[in-house]
This record gives sequence, structure tokens and C-alpha cells, in this order.
Amino acid sequence: MRIGYACLAIALEGAQLKTCTLKTAQTERVLSLAGKNFAALERMIDYNISNHISFYRISSDIVPFGSRITAGLPWDTAYSNRLASIAAKIKNSNMRVSMHPGQYTVLNSPDGGVVRRAIEDLTYHARFLGQLELDTTHKIILHIGGKYGDAASALLRFKQVYRDLPAAITERLVLENDGSIFRIDEVLDLCHRIGAPAVYDNLHNAINPADKTKSDAYWIKLCRETWHDKDGAQKTHYSQQHPAKLRGAHSDTIAIDPFLDYCRSLPYNAPDIMLEVKDKNRSAVKCVLCASLPNQYLLETEWGRYKYAVLERSPNDYQFIRELLKDKLGDHALLFYQTVERALALSVDTGRAVNALEHVWGYFADMASPSEIRSYRPCGTDICADHSSSHR
Repeated sequence: MRIGYACLAIALEGAQLKTCTLKTAQTERVLSLAGKNFAALERMIDYNISNHISFYRISSDIVPFGSRITAGLPWDTAYSNRLASIAAKIKNSNMRVSMHPGQYTVLNSPDGGVVRRAIEDLTYHARFLGQLELDTTHKIILHIGGKYGDAASALLRFKQVYRDLPAAITERLVLENDGSIFRIDEVLDLCHRIGAPAVYDNLHNAINPADKTKSDAYWIKLCRETWHDKDGAQKTHYSQQHPAKLRGAHSDTIAIDPFLDYCRSLPYNAPDIMLEVKDKNRSAVKCVLCASLPNQYLLETEWGRYKYAVLERSPNDYQFIRELLKDKLGDHALLFYQTVERALALSVDTGRAVNALEHVWGYFADMASPSEIRSYRPCGTDICADHSSSHR
């Protein structure tokens, strides 16, 4: 079972994707931006390898306006060395990648122009994955489209368009249920008819259910029947509802206990899981460490990302985790993240926040200039720069 995230790595230096407006998308500019984005992609691939993340969705915007104006743009030859390096890292690490065109890529539209542009977009996605020389286990995910007042006709149009697509597209294309139009049972029926794999999305099914009495595991098992050897391991999408937003909005982070319950419910041949969540790679690392790969070094690295946020909310949890990580031999990932989640759910206390700030300031006080010191302590009070290293 692989666990991964989509498109962007949070708080990773050198991993920001660049774009431009359509008005300024001249050939040289788009080529330059594509080169910068390929460098960012390689940075994210390196990060994934270092953090044992073996499933990753590449952004459709990796080449700005990839299908709209750049069908003939030589981004593949202009950056062939960079793309070859990326491809080698993906293959050598046994990473699986995918791409997911957006909501305007609709194959079953009654508007022929919309269909033509959708095919152009899928051609671009297939071209990108093909340039990396990745086999057909690296997929392109698509929703069926709209019903347009007549579901049967909409499904028939999809089938007819799919039949005439190039093999470079159909060998990668997989279909996903969505949260408002086509349910998973409808996706499964179409996939059996056209021979395409089906991807199950748990949150989409929760808000647009095919049968409320059926479990996630039930649908995942049925979807498994649409996957063949050439498609690789079955993949599924997993997300959690944001508690304060509209139905279908992804949570800020993956709560670890419900995720592990989901994993335990899966069939024996567990699918690859793509997390759809706001904090992207942060949740992917959490889920990898708790579900598949205990790693003390990575856990201690993770603590460095969370500890001051924990300290400004719950000093008791801060001290508990510090003691927990002194045991270098145990598998503490689950307890670690359960404690972090509990602490981060608390409100920030002003006094504790100042205390946490003083801890951070202790790293910089000796290097700060007089003006920086005055900026930090405008009242001229003494700087608390001598915090014990045991707190850091």
C-alpha cells in the first residue's frame, strides 16, 4: 500500500510552481516557467523519496496552459535532461505518480468544442507522463462529466467518445465518482462497459451515496474488479470532511485515528491511497509513519515542525512528547500524532504563546543586531536568550 498527496508540498523550499496570465503567456515565457516548474517537481520528488512517500499526484499546471496554447511547445526537448532525471528518480524509488485534469475537462459534453478541448487536455497529460517514460500503472484520473438532464444519454456520449480516444490516453485513464453528479455505482457500470478502472472516493460517496448501507470496503472491493495487471495496484482517494465548511470540503489535516480505522477496514490487497487534504505532504508523512513505515529519525524531524505550536497550547503535551521521543527503539508514531492533534485542537493561550516565542528567540538573540533586538523588545526589557537547550 502506497500513501501519497496531491500536487504541492507545503513549506518546502524550492517547490513552488510558477504560472502566468494567458495575456502574458508568450512562448519564451511559458518555456521558462515550465523549466522552473520541472525544477520544483524534482525538488518534490526528492522530498518524497527522503520521506518514504511513494505515491504522488503531479499538478496539471506543471506546464502552464499545458493544453490550451502549448500543444506544439517543445518543453519536452528543451528540458529533456531535467525530465530524464525526474523519470529516473521516480522509477528507481518505485514511486507511482498520477495526474488529475480539472473540472473543465469533460468528455461527455453535448458541446463538441468542449469535447475537443477535453481531448486536447488529456493528450497533454498523456504526453507528459509519456515523456517520463512511465508505464501504464501511472494514471490520469477523470470524472465522467455532467448528466445534462439525461443521464443515459450522457453516459452513452462518454462511451462513444472514449471508444475513439488514442490508446495513449485510454491506457492511463481511470474514472472517479464525484460528490454531486455520478455516484460510484454509475461509475462502476460505465467502467465495466468500456474497460476502464474505477477510483473510489470516500468523501464523494459520503455526500453523494450510491447506497448508504454499503461500506467503503464494499465499494473498494467492487472497484478492484475493474483493475487489471497492466493498470498496477488499485488506487483510491481518501479525505475527511472539514468540520466548519460546506459538505465536501477537505479537512485541513488528516485525523489519524479515523484514517487508521479506514485502513483496517480495507480488503486484504489494500489499494494505494491518495490523500486529498489541505496540508498535503504533512498529512502524507503522518499517515506513512503511522500506517506503514515507523521511522524514529523522521518522527524527530516531524517534532521539530510541531513543537512550538504544541508548546503555545499545551506545555504538558509538549513535555510528554519530549519524554516519549527519548525512547529511540519504540514505535511511537501513533501516540506522537494523537498527542499533537489533541494539543493543536486547543486554543492558543497568550502567556504560553509568549513563552513559546521566547524559546524560538533563544536561537537568534545572540545573532540579532541592536535594531532587531529593539524591534523584538521595543520596550527595552531584557532579552530572555538563555533558555536551556533541553527545551529546544
